[in-house]
Amino acid sequence: MEFNHSSMELHSKRGTLRAAILDVDGVLLASPHERAWREALPSNQQDRFTTAMYQAHVAGKPRLDGARAALEALDVPDAERQAGAYAERKQKRLEMLIHAGHVAAFPDALRLVQAMQALGWPMAVASSSKNANSMLQAIRLDSGQTLHDVFSGNVCGHDLRQGKPNPEIFLLAAAELRVPPEHCFVAEDATAGIEAACAGGMAALGVARLGDTVPLRAAGAALVVTTLDEIDIDALADGRLSLRAFSAKVRPGFVPENGPVLRS
Repeated sequence: MEFNHSSMELHSKRGTLRAAILDVDGVLLASPHERAWREALPSNQQDRFTTAMYQAHVAGKPRLDGARAALEALDVPDAERQAGAYAERKQKRLEMLIHAGHVAAFPDALRLVQAMQALGWPMAVASSSKNANSMLQAIRLDSGQTLHDVFSGNVCGHDLRQGKPNPEIFLLAAAELRVPPEHCFVAEDATAGIEAACAGGMAALGVARLGDTVPLRAAGAALVVTTLDEIDIDALADGRLSLRAFSAKVRPGFVPENGPVLRS
């Protein structure tokens, strides 16, 4: 658990957060996106397409941008020309994996969503993936709703002028919720998404399910957690993004205003 001190102090002092925008792949759902990107490559390149490469170069980006970035990271000649065909192969493979049931919701994400529902918080989902809505609709909740149904804002798969790290997608989500960006927090697992949230003036929550705390913090996350169960729901009710009573790595003597004393 890591704090970006300047951002955390800022949002602790404001205490005005009242809406949430959540990324889908890696935050809400364990999806087969990374697997599809890998399996769409020639077999002699698949081992080089690591999780770290996916997170750094592909995650959170529109499909064609992600394809181009992956090929460039793999030093594939003429990546620009080959990106379109690679993106198409990835999409076909992804659809096969989704149809085969290779999608699951993270239990901690469902608990956070339900907690924010109980608070009456408006929530939006925002993903560059055009497959996000079909995956959300595949997750059935105990209430009988699908996960797709619980969000009052949805900008998944929209055609954007610019993808992440540009903040356009998150600004559109805030507009759908009719909440000013400075009153929203964004939950993201990719550095491009964290950068986009910060560029849009929103509090960025990094979700380091892969142990990638350092790059998420470096990208500007106000708070980085390894599980969404670490979020203090009482603090959210007060408009603050904070941790439950766990120890956290912060600078000596740092005390978020109106928040718990945190010790290194």
